[in-house]
Amino acid sequence: MSEVRATAPAAAPERWGPKRWGPKRWGPKRWGPGRGRAVAVRLGLLARHEWTLAVLGSLLLAAVLTWPTLRDLAGTIPQDTGDPTLQAWQVAWGGHALLTDPTQVWHSNTFWPEPYTYAYSDTLLGYAPFGMIGHGPVAAVVRYNLLYVLVHALAFVGAYALSRQLGAGWAGAAVAGASFAYAPWKLAQAGHLHVLSIGGIALALAMLARGHGWSLRHGYRPDRARPGWAGAGWLVAAWQVSLGFGIGLPFAYVLGLLCLGAAGGYGWSWWRRGRPAFPRRLLVADLAGGAFFAGVTLLMAAPYFEVVARHPAGRRTVEQIAMFSPPVRGFLTAPPESWLWGDRHIAARATLSFAGEMTLLPGMMLIGLAVAGLFFSAWRLRHRLALAAGVLVSAALAAGTTLFGDGDPGYVTLVEHVPGWDGVRTPGRLVLWTTLLLGVLAAGALTVREPDPEPGSPGGRWRRWGQAALVLPMLLVLAEGVNRTPHVPAPVQPAALHGLRGPALVLPSDGIREFHVMLWSTDGFPQVANGLASFTPAGQQEIRAASGGFPDAASVAYLRGIGVRTVVLLPAYAAGTPWADAEARPVDGLGIRRETVGDGLVYHLD
Repeated sequence: MSEVRATAPAAAPERWGPKRWGPKRWGPKRWGPGRGRAVAVRLGLLARHEWTLAVLGSLLLAAVLTWPTLRDLAGTIPQDTGDPTLQAWQVAWGGHALLTDPTQVWHSNTFWPEPYTYAYSDTLLGYAPFGMIGHGPVAAVVRYNLLYVLVHALAFVGAYALSRQLGAGWAGAAVAGASFAYAPWKLAQAGHLHVLSIGGIALALAMLARGHGWSLRHGYRPDRARPGWAGAGWLVAAWQVSLGFGIGLPFAYVLGLLCLGAAGGYGWSWWRRGRPAFPRRLLVADLAGGAFFAGVTLLMAAPYFEVVARHPAGRRTVEQIAMFSPPVRGFLTAPPESWLWGDRHIAARATLSFAGEMTLLPGMMLIGLAVAGLFFSAWRLRHRLALAAGVLVSAALAAGTTLFGDGDPGYVTLVEHVPGWDGVRTPGRLVLWTTLLLGVLAAGALTVREPDPEPGSPGGRWRRWGQAALVLPMLLVLAEGVNRTPHVPAPVQPAALHGLRGPALVLPSDGIREFHVMLWSTDGFPQVANGLASFTPAGQQEIRAASGGFPDAASVAYLRGIGVRTVVLLPAYAAGTPWADAEARPVDGLGIRRETVGDGLVYHLD
């Protein structure tokens, strides 16, 4: 070591020695008033940077336009206590499983003893890191409410970033972001976090476009290619798919079509003009990122195929899809939660058979701006026509079975011939693509192509006033997104379920209360036979039928035989069920122990 030091240049500083980290580096000459002012200037520039303002503005808008969610994070939940409590459990289970035993993530603690129960509905697995924070039902509700606010902010940022990358000005991008995050149709989906979680779609497309140096204004510019952004785009796309297939499956097919289109365009350009520059690093990023995306998609799909194989009733039929397919007037009808249009569209909603999934208004202001964008726009004519075609195709598919009378050709064609489409029963949710494309058209209409006038000239002053006036369209779009969403009290966990030992059965076992039991089971995640999905597993049907007379000799023997150790009866919820008088039924001679805990009864079978 001494020989090495002897041959080193005398002036070379030690890496961790005093010359590098001593007074000369951190002293007044280095960090004096001048240096402090420079740092303050840089921080000020960062605070005023467009993307800092966009992110902070999106968070502020989300807090205001989802209000009063943040007012009582632990005590209330948006819309109702149905699907939101299910999704609060889903996020919690994902975090719990990854912390304890990731190999068992698909075999949840509910629907015991059935396997692959986490795949009985969209999983929200991508939110599992949030599920690692906190414990119990209250934490699950707080977590859900925070995510409910954040998904709106992400949708705004994603559509804003996509529009800016395509070449829109800040005003047009703000309109695209506002419409994608706060379209009136989304108010009907306030209880469906997996449907609201669409920001990753727009953000992934923005990253991929930036990574490939492509925009609507300038086309493909190889010198602008950024392989890192392309790789990040594929990662975000994979994360989006991990939130669920109801939204993620169409996204995967859209990405596939875009890849085919890009490959076709590249091949055509190669054949006509000679091979254009395509950076090798970008090709590697695409191949690696695409392979990762495909791998995540297949890994997510495998449990769902297993569920369908075990439970054929879980497969969607054309008859089920028809129940949720909206007529054309549904695309111009707002849900009752809309502050601006809710009361005005009462008569229109009365004509819809399933208003919750058929009120699909993207926004009157958005439609108007998009129509204007067909005639006056920064986008080239061919791009405007392509966007308009995308609007029509996505709306036609969102119509489901009502297109051409039976949806074939259309959505039904996809259900019958394209893998995975038979698992999506609500075609109207494809209106998210209609909304995104309308937003891009509107962004083009609000983007000025003229060069900036000379500073200080009258034209410059008028230009600044014109830019300020461009805020008005965004405000009008946001006005259509103001909500009247009810916020209801979150179901409070009964004392009888604290420290519950599994396998257990909570009675009554039917209806929406099953979602509440799933939420309450986040207290330790005991195995419970309870659960609710779009279909009822045969094993759960058998348990419910056998326990109808509980507590009696037959039901006790059956439950013991399958391994149930504890039964909890909640008399307050038993009215109108087979267990309405179970509280008064005797337990003498059954060999079980019964105790009263709070407002419930706990039966120990072992």
